[in-house]
Amino acid sequence: MQGRLIYLIGPSGAGKDSLLDAARAPLAERGVRIARRVITRSAEAVGEAAQAVSAEEFARLEAEQAFALAWRANGLAYGIRAEIDAWLAAGEDVLVNGSRGYLPEARQRYPDLLAVLLTVEQDVLRERLLNRGRETPEQIEARLAR
Repeated sequence: MQGRLIYLIGPSGAGKDSLLDAARAPLAERGVRIARRVITRSAEAVGEAAQAVSAEEFARLEAEQAFALAWRANGLAYGIRAEIDAWLAAGEDVLVNGSRGYLPEARQRYPDLLAVLLTVEQDVLRERLLNRGRETPEQIEARLAR
């Protein structure tokens, strides 16, 4: 029996990484794997259990078809390694930290995926983004407007 892809989405700063960290052990007990993302951001700035790579390394991996899913957002490249296909084929459910903008493409590849939208009130999100310190207040307001 084929496993199911669980595709977690929500705005940057909504707490997806915190949710994944809190859910990791209970989900593992139920046989759900959490896929590690590959991101073109420095390891110090990733803020999640992701693998940081250079843009050149990401492009090489993408050309080698190392990713089951890959997208660009906010000036960065994100990938989910192709190993998830073997996990799904073995009947394991797999949870990924996805992208709202990439959801249509992900759904084309995995038509039965379960999309889970994490939401947070805008004032809380603004505060979290400001505290994170990765963007200017103007960039944060533009992000919130989207």
